[in-house]
Amino acid sequence: MKKLITLFSVCLFLLHISCSEDTIDVVLMGNLSGKVTDKLTGVPLENVKITTNPASTTVFTDSIGRFRINNIPVDDYSVQAELSGYAAGFEATAVTEGQTAAVSFELSLANSDNNPPTIPILISPEDGAVDLPLEVQFIWEASDPEDDELSYTLDLRNGSTDEVQVFEVGQDTTFTVSNLQLATKYFWQVTVTDETNDPVSSLISEFKTLTLPDNPYIFVKEKNGSLVIFSGAQDTVTGGNTTPDFNVLQLTSDNTNSFRPRKSNILKRIAFLRNSGGNTNIFTMNYDGTDVRQITSQRPLAGFRTEELDFTWAKNDSKLYYPYFDKLYSVNSDGSGFMLEYTTSDGAFISEVAVPEFDDNLVLLKTNNPSGYDVRIYTARIDTDTEETIILENVSGAAGGIDITSNADSVVYTWDKSGNQNSSYKISESRIFLFTIGSGNPPMELDTNAIPGENDLDVKYSPSEGGVIFTRVKSNFGADPAIYSFSFDQNQEDQLLFTKAFMPDWQ
Repeated sequence: MKKLITLFSVCLFLLHISCSEDTIDVVLMGNLSGKVTDKLTGVPLENVKITTNPASTTVFTDSIGRFRINNIPVDDYSVQAELSGYAAGFEATAVTEGQTAAVSFELSLANSDNNPPTIPILISPEDGAVDLPLEVQFIWEASDPEDDELSYTLDLRNGSTDEVQVFEVGQDTTFTVSNLQLATKYFWQVTVTDETNDPVSSLISEFKTLTLPDNPYIFVKEKNGSLVIFSGAQDTVTGGNTTPDFNVLQLTSDNTNSFRPRKSNILKRIAFLRNSGGNTNIFTMNYDGTDVRQITSQRPLAGFRTEELDFTWAKNDSKLYYPYFDKLYSVNSDGSGFMLEYTTSDGAFISEVAVPEFDDNLVLLKTNNPSGYDVRIYTARIDTDTEETIILENVSGAAGGIDITSNADSVVYTWDKSGNQNSSYKISESRIFLFTIGSGNPPMELDTNAIPGENDLDVKYSPSEGGVIFTRVKSNFGADPAIYSFSFDQNQEDQLLFTKAFMPDWQ
């Protein structure tokens, strides 16, 4: 009976151990060995001091220049060799589980007439920093006893792919690297040279980039001749006043044209246009650019100029509305349920469509002739095929960039005040206008900071509808566009968010 009780107690103890939430971290170990010689003669050097970063055991070389450190934690190390009369040597290595990493040093005699620079000190990012954005500024410092002119090289290694990028920085002690990968550990090291002594390398520092960022903005940039979709955020640390292009993340390949992104917070998907098979169709993808699916197939988008066509999510993002010449079609978010929703009474082309959140039967449309002019902006009832509120008509010049509030009580759009109409569809003085439905008041021009020769385009309400986001670009051909936000609080000024970017969306 006593044996049974003992056995039962042991089982309970083992069960308690296995169910405990506390876990024991297992430290994986490896070894490090190497040899130090004179660079000029090749003679082994004895009594060389060997240290590592991260710190481990300090050892000295034997009579044949060899050293060994056993049972060192698995990690990436910078190994330093120091001997009086010689310039210090640095080598990087990685210790793996159960293996012996080998390094070798060839030390040069110190220059008695000219001393080498100091070891560079890595300042930012701090060693072990996490959740860094995909654009990182590297900062370091070093000095030279004789005030020699110093030049720097930055080595950056991707911990996932082991790809090493080498940047010849020159004399600067700061350098910015963009387009880093998500959720990736990076290792960086700076090497300095005075062109007299052997180069001197810093210790190795590491950091990790953030996982998928919570980027509220999506937009388009041109890259390698293609239109590419990106996401981005506002710099909350500095308020975004001096730091545009924050957390910019490329979502689509630069091997194909992808543009006009529209975000769905309900489905956690981004819809966008892509040229395929000679047509322009709607595709969707995850927020990180994965799982790309083609949605439209029976009927593509078509009308006046592909880059002027726009579409929208509708009916709690269960559908997508899009134009095809004088018709408005819908398709379910999974690509099924294709159907005709509306046809213009005058045969005008539908170029843009927007819908209010709380009225499934109402659409805001922008129509134009085959040349892009004779613009009309109005709301219409889908179930009766009838126009309801005229926002803009009987004007010269281009207009567009339409959006409507959730309660369908206000509309924003852009219009070229110059009234110019030409075969190249050049816009000269486009400004943003706000129209309050049912007020009886004329449209009000927003007091943005656009100056003569600049155009404000592609305007969209903010999620709170307390402001707008838009593209600003000079009217000269080839000018670089940029994305700004504008608050309806008149104490606020335009805020630059993203450079060389256009077609924004904001949810």
